[in-house]
Amino acid sequence: MRPSHPEATGLRHLAFAVANLDPVIMRLEAAGVAVEAIRIDPYTDQRFTFFSDPDGLPLELYEVP
Repeated sequence: MRPSHPEATGLRHLAFAVANLDPVIMRLEAAGVAVEAIRIDPYTDQRFTFFSDPDGLPLELYEVP
C-alpha cells in the first residue's frame, strides 16, 4: 500500500509512448474518459498527460518524436 492517492496500491503508474497526443486524447474523451491537461516534461520538453484506469490508477501518455 502507498500512503498517497492516486498511487494507493500496486504500481506507481504505467506509461505509454505515443507519436501524437492529440488524436489519442480526442479518442479517450469521445469515449467519456477524463484526461488531465497536457504538461511539458521540463527535462525533455516532451508533452505528456495522465488519465485513470477503471480502478482509478493513473496511466500516462508520453509523446515521443
